[in-house]
Amino acid sequence: MPLLAIVYFSITGTTEKLAHAVARGADGIADVARCRIRSDDIASGRFQNESLLEAIDHASAAAFGSPTYMGGPAAQFKAFADASSDRWSQQRWANKIAGGFTTGACASGDQLHTLTYFSILAAQHGMLWCGLDVPGGEDPGGRNRLGSQLGLATHLVDAVLPESDLSTAEYLGQRLARMVARNG
Repeated sequence: MPLLAIVYFSITGTTEKLAHAVARGADGIADVARCRIRSDDIASGRFQNESLLEAIDHASAAAFGSPTYMGGPAAQFKAFADASSDRWSQQRWANKIAGGFTTGACASGDQLHTLTYFSILAAQHGMLWCGLDVPGGEDPGGRNRLGSQLGLATHLVDAVLPESDLSTAEYLGQRLARMVARNG
């Protein structure tokens, strides 16, 4: 079975809930490696967890996740991305499928910029980007509530992550897993 690496940073648990939902969506279609970026993975501002990077080396696909802080991914995720430069120069992640998810404090909290960052990171690595094919505002189940086609963007409503966003995360995991199963 193909392997989907879900690489994410979460401070409050919201992004982690999305990562778990992505994993549920991929269940049965692909094996899943949940690769949480932890604060102790970073020393002197540098990401230093080789086993997490190796998990992506062995994966067929990767889903990138981070909360959106100040218009972009969290510094911890950025440290991970910076540490991937050796793999970039060797194109070790080339032709893997990639997708992304993020959450922000507001409905229009610049989450698109974080998703754009993820897609550019993937492009630099030669990865193939997989967005959402659920028209925003058109899905009977309420998936893709904020209408981002590039990936999953969400925010809390009354301090709760909406079920429709968790459903969208599951769908993203399913979509990524189906893409690699089809191409594997």
